[in-house]
Amino acid sequence: AIIRNAVPDHMRMTRLVFKRLGVETKVEGDSIHVPAQERFVIEHDLGGAIPRVQSQIWPGFPSDLTSIATAMATQSEGTVVIHEWMFEGRLYFADALSREMGARIILSDPHRAVVIGPSQLYAAELRSPDIRAGMALLAATLCAKGTSVINGVEQIDRGYEELDGRLRALGAKIERAA
Repeated sequence: AIIRNAVPDHMRMTRLVFKRLGVETKVEGDSIHVPAQERFVIEHDLGGAIPRVQSQIWPGFPSDLTSIATAMATQSEGTVVIHEWMFEGRLYFADALSREMGARIILSDPHRAVVIGPSQLYAAELRSPDIRAGMALLAATLCAKGTSVINGVEQIDRGYEELDGRLRALGAKIERAA
């Protein structure tokens, strides 16, 4: 995939965090290229410690992407601690990833989750509680075996115009139910 008309310097911390989760990127001018990968491996901290992904204020890792990073970590080999210190309860959606879809996630408290990957995710009927969690659940369902249903999709629609069509253009098998 190619993200065009990006400002790579503004995406530096986002790229570094997703690199920690095993996602490679390459900057080409004002575009960011994300090549297809068969395998994602979480990078350990110095000394082999379990790494931590933590939301920060600008120019750090944006809190808005913590949910998506959590979903991504379910597909990466290794263990990572996700720490969302800004908003209590933002990680509660991870319970659905674990209980309904089979992800190995331990919610330590309202601000922290331990994700152990990779997990084979399975289809489920889910509800989008908000934009961020809804997008993370959608990303997870695209990785899952079987056909999933996300209710409350209007939460996702508030932040992403024609997302289903754009994902179909990338090869996703997705359709909007009537």
